[in-house]
Amino acid sequence: MAAARRKHKVLVLCDSAGTPPADQDFSRELKTEDWAAEAHVIDALKRLGHEVRMLGVYEDPSLIIDEVKAHPPDVVFNLTEHFNDRSAHDRNVAGLLEMLDVCHTGSGPIGLTLCKNKGMAKEILAYHRIRVPDAAVFPPGSAVKRPKRLTFPLFIKPVNEEASYGISQDSFVENDQAFEERVRFIQERMNQEALAEEYIDGRELYVSVMGNRKLQVFPIREVIFAEVPEGRPRFSTFKAKWDDAYRKRWGIQNIFAEPLPDGMAQRIARICKKVYRVLRIRGYGRIDLRVTPQEEIVILEANPNPNLDRDDEFAQSAMKAGLSYEHLIQRILRLALSDRC
Repeated sequence: MAAARRKHKVLVLCDSAGTPPADQDFSRELKTEDWAAEAHVIDALKRLGHEVRMLGVYEDPSLIIDEVKAHPPDVVFNLTEHFNDRSAHDRNVAGLLEMLDVCHTGSGPIGLTLCKNKGMAKEILAYHRIRVPDAAVFPPGSAVKRPKRLTFPLFIKPVNEEASYGISQDSFVENDQAFEERVRFIQERMNQEALAEEYIDGRELYVSVMGNRKLQVFPIREVIFAEVPEGRPRFSTFKAKWDDAYRKRWGIQNIFAEPLPDGMAQRIARICKKVYRVLRIRGYGRIDLRVTPQEEIVILEANPNPNLDRDDEFAQSAMKAGLSYEHLIQRILRLALSDRC
């Protein structure tokens, strides 16, 4: 891979599992599967010829401030997904970078706020006449009573999480007792709002989008559930995404979508671009949706700054479109520089 035409000072900002070591040495972690995305991004940036520094953060924003003052970067490659173990606080990391007037990759605080609050995102998309599941939000401490407009089966998940955290087989409910138990579990055990939404039956597709003003939609990915019995609900629990033995048992695979009905791919691309713009995603994002047996496109959620592991959905889709992994990372960097610097 040829080096980038212009070398940049790049600060790779990532999450640390607890207070980071004083020497910021993550060489051991970068060899593990959990840190694959960080390792792959750093390796690509170095191959491109950029000058790379790495900073892990957990609960102390002064680390970011001190690093930026001591070693001013041209751009921050922002790989943080939470702050102080709170997923919704990733927006504050992006906000701090903006206050410091530092260019950074991916979405800013507005896009992260709109997308991470799934209830708010659904309200905004519905306003723009984009089909989403009918839903209701239940804050901690509120009464748990199912609105009559929500009919079973329903799907219940935490409002502010990602990567299917908080989603299990118990998330699918078919009666009021199960409904109340799951909502209270999220309110009390996870200490956050619960989102109860209409369960959408159909093919589950992942659509990767890149760009700021001009958007590119990459080849569509699909999750299949080959061993789930006919008539049973099919959805991605936390284990379905991250437990290899569980995935093998139920025949869960992520593949490139098999041929879609005529015109469907174009409809999906058009709708996903609208979702991307409406929710103020910048740089790169992934839209998760379902296509019903009646060929209705229903948006499940939007994911700003999705995982950049070489083997994950976004990178796989980009490579299918003809971008090498290094080229993908360089484009993400260039989008940040052209948009904010």
